[in-house]
Amino acid sequence: MSTDPYIEARNKYVMKGVALYHPITIERGKNALLYDINGKEYIDFTSGIGVTTLGHANSELIEAAITQLKKLWHVCIMVMNYAPYVELAEKLAKIAPGSSEKQVLLQNSGSEAVENAIKIARQVTGRYYIVTYENSFHGRGTYGYALATTGKWKPYKVGFDPLLPGVEFIPYPYCYRCLFKQEYPQCGLTCLDYVKKWFTYTRVTPERIAAFIIEIVQGEGGFVVAPLDYVKELKKFLEENNILLIDDEVQAGWGRTGKLWAIEHCNVEPDIMVTAKAIANGLPLSAVIGKRDIMEKTYPGSFGGTYGGNPVSCAVALKVIEIMLRDKLPERAERLGQVIRKRLNEMREKYEIIGDVRGLGVMQAIELVKNRKTKEPATEETIKVIDKAREKGLLLLRAGLFLNVIRLHPPLTIEEEVLHRGLDILEESLREVVR
Repeated sequence: MSTDPYIEARNKYVMKGVALYHPITIERGKNALLYDINGKEYIDFTSGIGVTTLGHANSELIEAAITQLKKLWHVCIMVMNYAPYVELAEKLAKIAPGSSEKQVLLQNSGSEAVENAIKIARQVTGRYYIVTYENSFHGRGTYGYALATTGKWKPYKVGFDPLLPGVEFIPYPYCYRCLFKQEYPQCGLTCLDYVKKWFTYTRVTPERIAAFIIEIVQGEGGFVVAPLDYVKELKKFLEENNILLIDDEVQAGWGRTGKLWAIEHCNVEPDIMVTAKAIANGLPLSAVIGKRDIMEKTYPGSFGGTYGGNPVSCAVALKVIEIMLRDKLPERAERLGQVIRKRLNEMREKYEIIGDVRGLGVMQAIELVKNRKTKEPATEETIKVIDKAREKGLLLLRAGLFLNVIRLHPPLTIEEEVLHRGLDILEESLREVVR
C-alpha cells in the first residue's frame, strides 16, 4: 500500500499532460538534500531542472524575499516604476557577456523570454524567419515560438499542429552522433559548411532571416556541447549577413558551465541573450538581455506583462547575483566539474554501456548505449539506472533525443562529501543494471 497519499491525489486532480518522473512527494530541502513526506533523504542531482543553483532553503535568499515581501509585492512595471526591477536590469546589463551596452526586459519564464527575444529580433530587423536547431529545447510553456523553435517532437509537440510558421531547423553540431558521419575536429565544421553553402540557398536566404537561436550546451537535448570554434564561425557568418544571434542560456547560464554564461567559453558576444531558471533560484523570473542599439528600436507598448519582473523575484535575483560573484561560484562549478568528469570517465572505462561523457563545469552527462560501435540508445537501461538511484537516495534526470542520457544538475553549493556520495550511488546503480 502506498504511504504517499499525495500521489493518489495528484493522479485524481492534476491533468495527465503534466508528467511526473519521480513518484515521490518532497516536503522540504536543505542545500543539496531533499526529504520526502516519509522522511527519506535524497541527494538532489536535479536542482529542479537546473534552477536551485544556490541550494534549497538558502537562508540569504529567504531573508531577501521576506524583506521585499514586507515592502512591496506587486504594482506592475508598466503602470509605475519600482526599484528592484530597475536595479536588477542594471545588474544584468553589467554582467552580461560582451562589452556592448545592454538593456533588459524581465518576464516570468524561459518560454516567455524566448518568445520576446524572437519578437525583438523580428520587430527590429523587419525580417521573418528564425533558424533553430534540431534536438534543441526552447520551451513548452506557450503555444508560440518557444514551442515552434524546439527541435524535438515527442512529447513537446504532440497534437499541437499546426505550429507557427517562419521557423527553419538545421543540424546541431552533435559530434557524438554526427549526421554527416564526420569526426571533430578533422571535419572542418561540415555542419556549418552545410548551412552556409546549402541551407541558405535551398531553404531560406540570409536576407530573410531575423535571427539564429542556439543553446551553447543543449539542455533537454542531453548536454550536447557545441564546439567553441563552431560558435565563433557561426557568429562571423551571421554578422556578415546582418542576422542576430540569440543565445539561450535558460539552462546553461548562471555559473553551471564553469563560467557565468556558457557563451563566455567561446569569447563571443550574442546580440540577444535569454535567461531564466537559476536567475532567482526558483521564484518565477526570466530576462531578455540585448545590445542597447537593438533594444532601443523596439516599439513602446509592444512588450510587457502583468507579472514580469515581480518585486520579490527581482529582490531574490539581486541576492543571487551578489552570492554568485562574492563566493566565486562559477569557479567552484569548474572545480567540481573536474571532479565529476574524472569520476564519469572512470565509470566509462569500467562500463561499456557508457558511450559518451560530455559537458562543461558541473553540467555533465553520460549517454548510455547498447553497443559503442552502433551507438544504439540504451533507453530502458537508462530508466533502470535512474530508478535504482532513487531507491538508493539519489535523484537524477534523463534527457536526450532518445532519452538515454543521464544528466547531472547538482547545486553549485553542494558539499563535496555529498557530491561524492551521489556519484558513488550513480556508479552502484550502473553496476547493478549492467551486471
